[in-house]
Amino acid sequence: MSILGTRVVRSEDPKLLTAGGTYADDLREPALNGALYATYVRSPMAHARITGIDVSAALESPGVVAVYTGADCDLDPAPPAPEGALGGKPHPSMARPFLAKDVVRFVGEPVALVLTEKRAQGEDAIELVAVDYDPLPAVIDLDDALSGTNLVFPEAGSNVVGVGGADAADAQFADCEAVVTATLENQRVAAAPLEVRSAAAAWGDDGRVTVWLSTQNAQGARDALQGALGLDEGKVRIITPDVGGGFGAKIGIDPEGTALAWASKRVGRPLRWTESRTENMLAMTHGRAQRHKITIGGDRDGRVKAYRIEVVQDLGAYPGVASFLPALTMLMASGVYDIASVTSQATIVVTNKMVVAAYRGAGRPEATAAIERAMDLFAAEVGMDPADVRRKNFIKPDAFPYTTPGGAMYDTGEYEKALDAVLESAGYAQLREEQARRRAAGETLQLGLGLSTYVEITAPDFSVGEDAKVEVHDDGTATIYTGSSPHGQGHLTAFGMLVQDKLGIPLEKIKLVHGDTDQVPKGGGTMGSRSLQLGGSAVYRAAEDVLEKGRKLAAELIEIDEGDLVLDKEAGRFHVAGQTGTGVSWGELAAAAREQGGLAADCHFAEDLPTFPFGTHLAVAEVDVETGQSRLLRHITVDDAGTILNPVLTEGQRHGGIAQGAAQALFEVMYYDPDGNPQTANFADYAIPAASELPSFELLSQETPTTLNPLGAKGIGEAGTIGSTPAVQNAVVDAVAHLGVRHIDMPTTPQRVWQAINEG
Repeated sequence: MSILGTRVVRSEDPKLLTAGGTYADDLREPALNGALYATYVRSPMAHARITGIDVSAALESPGVVAVYTGADCDLDPAPPAPEGALGGKPHPSMARPFLAKDVVRFVGEPVALVLTEKRAQGEDAIELVAVDYDPLPAVIDLDDALSGTNLVFPEAGSNVVGVGGADAADAQFADCEAVVTATLENQRVAAAPLEVRSAAAAWGDDGRVTVWLSTQNAQGARDALQGALGLDEGKVRIITPDVGGGFGAKIGIDPEGTALAWASKRVGRPLRWTESRTENMLAMTHGRAQRHKITIGGDRDGRVKAYRIEVVQDLGAYPGVASFLPALTMLMASGVYDIASVTSQATIVVTNKMVVAAYRGAGRPEATAAIERAMDLFAAEVGMDPADVRRKNFIKPDAFPYTTPGGAMYDTGEYEKALDAVLESAGYAQLREEQARRRAAGETLQLGLGLSTYVEITAPDFSVGEDAKVEVHDDGTATIYTGSSPHGQGHLTAFGMLVQDKLGIPLEKIKLVHGDTDQVPKGGGTMGSRSLQLGGSAVYRAAEDVLEKGRKLAAELIEIDEGDLVLDKEAGRFHVAGQTGTGVSWGELAAAAREQGGLAADCHFAEDLPTFPFGTHLAVAEVDVETGQSRLLRHITVDDAGTILNPVLTEGQRHGGIAQGAAQALFEVMYYDPDGNPQTANFADYAIPAASELPSFELLSQETPTTLNPLGAKGIGEAGTIGSTPAVQNAVVDAVAHLGVRHIDMPTTPQRVWQAINEG
């Protein structure tokens, strides 16, 4: 019986639950003996000219070894987003300095770096760095950014970095009986990983730097740091210890990590840096931050004929990864629906807020949130149940592979099947009856039902692929080397299962090596739900190659034809068919292969196309119409990610994703005042939900395999986030729709709900 598809408990957990993880701040490497502590001086202003910096008092503070400012830093600024993002070319002035020199452009931007013997001394010393600021008008609101009245980069002449997509075409709605237009805010949120950003750096006598870094992609961080420092290939080593969450915000290396490596060289000593939670909220990349104008039209029988989305993306102070997010939003604009006419347009602008980058789903949740709110608005306009409107417009199963108006080629899909499964499991008809009863009775606690049927793209960098190596040792153990970098996903368990299935080496005898660019020089990292379908497929193929090498070697040792050998996976040995006494173990094979370079195989795996997981979420919410307080009562989902390798890992990803998506709908927002001061800079103000705010999620199983990889697997890491957010938002709006409420922007806080009820 194959181990694949079974509920194998996570191999990672015993260590994490007993000894605990070893994170960057925990490291006690010999190379870090005598390390200084780095603390950043950060701008308290959103936009200002630096007219002077006096570090003399800080240098006299106890324990201070050095203070560096932008004038000391000889690194070239990080270039803005590559040319071609939405057809725009960022102005050269938009390059991001590692330490601000002349102008600060967001609250929290690093201005100086203080190095001290003890960590606490740095907190004291940064208060003594005197920075003179000449305030400049801050560009905070998207309308202000578009108007260009005030400019983040005057040299650029505009806050608009790029515009892409099709111009508005009212003709596409000409034959629609019903047309709805709305403006929706997909608010700015913080990634807020449990482990904040952390790094350490040490230079060797050979001119080579080692950086220990909390990152999702060690190889990408190495390449970026190598380029920033102007070093030759091979002069940077990145080591990734345990990582306590990333969600897209730890892809590569941030400016603070690069400046740390530079300063370590300058001062001639190893350095450590771990930010505070407030620093993390202010200066780690944020997510989402899109505004959507949607128009949807069709016939009053529920058939949607036309859809348009116009996106404005807030990039924050410097163009980066967010420049590409609207392209994914436009690609996925039509969702799971067969709509004849779909057009989209996006504008990307800079503002005086923290930089936006990838955040769990990266462009795809935004598309789903828009189309799923649009479907509910259209259903209300034509007087139909939202479930019926969705069913009427789904892409049919026999249409796959299906090319969307946005150019995406969906591989497989069973959208109606997922919807029906959720509705039946939830008791949808009975819930609607209970909703009607409460409305008729005028009860204080009203019931809302919110649907979201979604599709997303996973491994969007499919052609880049992933690398793996599987090696068997003469003690019968095996090591997997992977370029995929876990930070909670369970790679040891998942990849170990693949090797055990192929080779018969038990999971407890398998080791995973990742996140060390010396041991794994090539890799794409973990983001975009790519790990299993790319990284896992590479491991699987490498294990297949080891199997064939082992079979050939066993035949040579036993002096028999390969076709007469069988692998006894229970015993972990090859033997002659029907003769269990004549055989050779994996350990013996590895020992015999030692002189030939060992028993190992490398694999680079890439797909021809990305995959497209899908599903349906139903949120059941209760809203107190007197206070506006919303509570999520139930959440029922199908998240179809193709063939399931391990339900335990899959369910863990789904639970985390649903919680994160529901949190955006109900609680989370990075809010700035009109002067650009963040108002949600710690967990006292930024409302991350606890278990008490969320129900136990009801997860239904459905598997529609893909043919694009040998596992039949699609990504699952971001699916829950994508499906849950609009479902929960729709549920809150639905609970008070009978009171004249048409829409409530996220997060659906009590204040916003109460205001909507009173305005309705």
